[in-house]
Amino acid sequence: MGLLAVYGVPDASTYIYYGLHNLQHRGQEGGGIATFDEKGDSYRYRGLGLLNEIFTNGQIGKLKGSLGIGSVKYSNVSKSGLDNVDPLFFRHKSGDFAIAGEGNIINSRQIADYLEKNGIIFQTDTDSELLAHLVKKTGNIDRIQMIIKALNMMEGGFTFVIMTKNRIYACRDKYGIKPLCIGKLGDGYAISSESCAFEIMGASFIRDVKPGEIVSIDEKGIRSNLYSRFNRHRMCAMEYIYFARPDSDIDGCNVHAYRKEAGRRLYRECPVEADMVVGVPESSLSAAMGYAEESGIPYEMGLVKHKYVGRTFIQPVQSMRELGVKMKLSPVHSIVKGKRIVLVDDSIVRGTTSLKIVKLLRDAGATEVHVRIASPMMKYTCHYGVDTSTPEELLCSNRTLEEACAAIGADSLGYLSPESTRDSCFGCADPCQACFTGEYPTLLYENDVENND
Repeated sequence: MGLLAVYGVPDASTYIYYGLHNLQHRGQEGGGIATFDEKGDSYRYRGLGLLNEIFTNGQIGKLKGSLGIGSVKYSNVSKSGLDNVDPLFFRHKSGDFAIAGEGNIINSRQIADYLEKNGIIFQTDTDSELLAHLVKKTGNIDRIQMIIKALNMMEGGFTFVIMTKNRIYACRDKYGIKPLCIGKLGDGYAISSESCAFEIMGASFIRDVKPGEIVSIDEKGIRSNLYSRFNRHRMCAMEYIYFARPDSDIDGCNVHAYRKEAGRRLYRECPVEADMVVGVPESSLSAAMGYAEESGIPYEMGLVKHKYVGRTFIQPVQSMRELGVKMKLSPVHSIVKGKRIVLVDDSIVRGTTSLKIVKLLRDAGATEVHVRIASPMMKYTCHYGVDTSTPEELLCSNRTLEEACAAIGADSLGYLSPESTRDSCFGCADPCQACFTGEYPTLLYENDVENND
């Protein structure tokens, strides 16, 4: 998912709408915006689909106020549907509030059981509702203390933006697994999952929200509270590898620069003789450029992406992913025919997409297709919000490198090492690579392991 919040700017919903467009790559199933106006009245509109399919009849103009929050949704099958689209609104004696969240609470089952035993009835499957009930349950204390107490009950990788009628709270997990940053927008402020949203909004980057930090923004400006003293910088490696836009800076590292360096290191570790380097659009192009520069093999546009097809990896079911591949890419026959190709991709999850792309290139006349992956072999499921499904569905969970190569029909297959994945990142010294190495930065809970096995 992608999160955005704006404080202290007239017509906040308009800025949120355009900023969310620059976060559309983070979620394509649905989206929504919620605002408060100067009288304390609340407004919200949500829908399924892309933003330009949701906000079609002047809804933005009806979302009044100078502060608001918004999100675009990426989900798995179990959390699909309009009811699970953030932001969610809640009524409370301490004041109404709205929440939007990203990531995954891995002890959600235990928290939900605790809340249900105390009379709570859930309306959605979202972690945002879970946080809301924890906040409401903590009693008659200051709102910031309510949030601190609630977040300390949660384990996992997550970010949240919380809006009251006069304040925005931005929260990041204590491991720093999910990204969140702060920008200056006119006389107000903006919060975003990625800095790329600030460009279209006219905002300037200030800093990242720290792991374990709650940033409060109101008429007094920006204030900071740490809800946890056990803080780590374990940014999800897949943010750099796949999810984030190349024009974003995350924890001090530009995403394009990271991918290009990963491509250079990929050639050093997995060289091959070939006639051209072809990147899989769009998230693999930077790595392909780096591979080509380091190897001296010419970079060519051997695949063309159809502009109006979404990202296949973040589709909620496999059948939709497979149909999306057929619609998404076309080989440039006159370029690839008779050539030995190095096909650079950012990652392989299930392998079905790679199999189809290799076949596309062979059918177009490529004589050899050598696949190079700018990340390690994905062998383990993610418990922090990346939909990698069950271990049995992962190409490399129970296959050797040779078996994986045969499964996708390539002439050869090479992966970047975990060490080079880490060292390509100039901002985060120890990114989370749990899906590659099986070394999880957090405790795991029985229900979460069961749900992913």
